Amino acid sequence: MHIDQRRVVTDKKQPTEDEQLLESPPPQRPEQLFQKSDSWRVLRIMGEFVWGFDNLADVSDGVTIFGSARTPPTDPYYVKAVQTAMLLAQAGIPVLTGGGPGIMEAANRGAKEAGGLSIGCNIELPFEQGSNSFLSRSLNFKFFFVRKTMFVKYATAFIVFPGGYGTLDELFEALTLIQTGKVKHFPVILFGSAYWSGLVEWLTRTVVEERKINPSDLLLFRVTDDPAEAARIVIEARAEKPDDAVARITG
Repeated sequence: MHIDQRRVVTDKKQPTEDEQLLESPPPQRPEQLFQKSDSWRVLRIMGEFVWGFDNLADVSDGVTIFGSARTPPTDPYYVKAVQTAMLLAQAGIPVLTGGGPGIMEAANRGAKEAGGLSIGCNIELPFEQGSNSFLSRSLNFKFFFVRKTMFVKYATAFIVFPGGYGTLDELFEALTLIQTGKVKHFPVILFGSAYWSGLVEWLTRTVVEERKINPSDLLLFRVTDDPAEAARIVIEARAEKPDDAVARITG
């Protein structure tokens, strides 16, 4: 049975750093303002960015794989994620995930079992999400947006397996960064045509037809059901990448 993991007013768990950052501050006495202020929190955010950059400085041209934490090992998509990550690792490509269970575990498992670099960037959550056991490097972040920056900065492709709100968030943020020119175009691959068909149809028949995006924006992603094709798309894109494209974030 699925347990609702949303926070409620009576929840006695300590708030996460993200929750405290996004919460409207209550009235405070002047002597309380310094250490509990948003200005003080900015220093912690800056420190987490520096810590993340230091720990991933030797990683380049990786692939970030997203997907549901609820995917069991018996699911065909779990198996496909293992196979995809294995092919990437065999090509010398680092694999990054959110470090948790489900598709993340599958991707880290495939990378590690193939002898590749298997990286997990986990996140502090109000409910438990432990790191999976297939990581050669594990990082635990407190702030979602710091973690998301690492996924983009140290990868030159995204492979998106079936998932929920978090997966969709990462997918559309990547597409937005490419569409607006904030990062140079890199492959975004939707794995699982049956799962993604409804979304693709909605983008095509509603969003494009109502001119909310351009028809060319549909070319920012590819759809596949084949681990070999997903790996091939990534490998070919790497071969075509100009030498000066290592630092892809443009400002």
